Amino acid sequence: MARMHSGAKGKSGSKKPIKKTQPSWVRYTPKEIELLIVKLAKEGCTASKIGLYLRDTYGIPDVRSITHKKIAQILREKNIS
Repeated sequence: MARMHSGAKGKSGSKKPIKKTQPSWVRYTPKEIELLIVKLAKEGCTASKIGLYLRDTYGIPDVRSITHKKIAQILREKNIS
């Protein structure tokens, strides 16, 4: 939240959890997630759109905590980016 009578911005906002382990409700293996990322990239999605799509559609909150790689790194390994 911003301050009312100054130009300073506040510190309020959501933060990512510190815990870097795979959530218990995610039922996808790292290999399945990589295949989903490749499929979405071939359809023309950017890395940020892929992350949003995986979060909203498949319930995958954070690709990096499960695969231990960033989406862009996975795309580079598959020569898609």
